[in-house]
Parts: sequence; structure tokens; C-alpha cells
Amino acid sequence: MATILECSELTKKYGSHRAVDNLNLQIERGRVYALLGPNGSGKSTFMKMAAGLIHPSSGKILFEGESVGKNSKAKTVYMPTESYFYSYMTWKDAGHYFADFYEDFQPQVYEQLLSAFSLEPKMKISKMSSGMMAKGKAALALSRDASLIMLDEPLNGIDIIARDQILETIQKYCSPTKTFLVSSHLVDDLERMTDDAIFMKNGGLVMCGKVDELTKHHGKTMTELYKEVYSDCVM
Repeated sequence: MATILECSELTKKYGSHRAVDNLNLQIERGRVYALLGPNGSGKSTFMKMAAGLIHPSSGKILFEGESVGKNSKAKTVYMPTESYFYSYMTWKDAGHYFADFYEDFQPQVYEQLLSAFSLEPKMKISKMSSGMMAKGKAALALSRDASLIMLDEPLNGIDIIARDQILETIQKYCSPTKTFLVSSHLVDDLERMTDDAIFMKNGGLVMCGKVDELTKHHGKTMTELYKEVYSDCVM
């Protein structure tokens, strides 16, 4: 199986603080990864480096064998936790905005996802609930025909119905040509739809592997593993 993203001694420092610390990791094409860890573990910083939004302090991060840069940005989606919309925008405006910036944006797919998520294209995004906002952000991200799709805490602050809709839609769009990297604290939800799990702590890698192999080897569910790994962390 081909490697799509590879990190070698990847480090990102802010002053004396190491947000990502000597990370060595390989992400394989066509799989769904759960990126796990409490706040401050380095998940968002790692994904931002993979997206080319911030630069490493040292080490390497390669996308399809080349340094992250212009070429990789054209094939990579990063959905941040923060809202990134202008106050005047409707979901229709957001679709036009994405279409202007990304050649791989698929307007018909976006329209289908808005309908599936019961989102009105002409409604102002600023008036949306957190659940509606989460679904709209996911619709935009999944409407790009990208190779690597990274979703940063897409399930936070939303009800169980919206959560299930987003997870089911991610599963629907899985394919051998797409790789998903999904960060979340909601381990139970991710366990049923991810192939691999990556546990990060204090900017470093604690463990990673196929979900079925990890649970079999340790004799624990992913939730039990999570509690064990982060028992000393303040959530």
C-alpha cells in the first residue's frame, strides 16, 4: 500500500514549547485514520503542517514523496475547528468561495450534501447552530476531490443525530484514492468507522496501528486504550 504522508523527526516549536516533538509517522493511501489525544497533544499543529499552513521547525514532512508545498496543497483538504467564513456569507456564497479557490471543488456534490444535511443554501451561516455549522463545513470539505482530507474535531459540540450524519457521509466518500485523517475526543464514534488509530501526547507519538490489531493485542476497546494512555492528562 502506497504511503501518502510521511513524517521524519517532525518538530514544531513555539519559543521553548514543542507543539509537535520528533514525530515519525506514515499515513497510507485509502485508509481512514483516527487522530487521538487531549487538547494540547499536537493534533492540530500536525495537521496544519500537513496542509502546508505552517512550516516545521525541523524534520521533514512529505506528501507523495515530495516536500509539502504548492503541489500538495492542491490535493489536500484541512477543515479547522474554527469558523472561517465572512459574516455576510450564506452556504451558497461559501460554495462559490471554494469554487474560486479550488479547482477540484465539485458544486454538484456540494449541492447534494447540503440537501442531505438539510441546509438551506441561502441561509446566513452566522445564524446557524453549531450542529448546522459542523455539517456545512463537512459538506465543503467533502466536496473537494482531494487525496488527503483532514477534519479537525468535526464532531465537537453537536448532537448525536448530526454526528451520525457526518460519520455516515465520511464513510460514503471513502475510496482507495482518498485518505481521511479525523481528530476527535469521541473515541466510541470513531472506532466503528476508522481503519487505523494514531495516539499523540505532548506533541509525540504514543502508539499507532490498525484498530483491530491494537484492540486485539491489548485486549481493550479503543475507549479503554484512550483512558489508559491519557489517564494522567487533564481533559
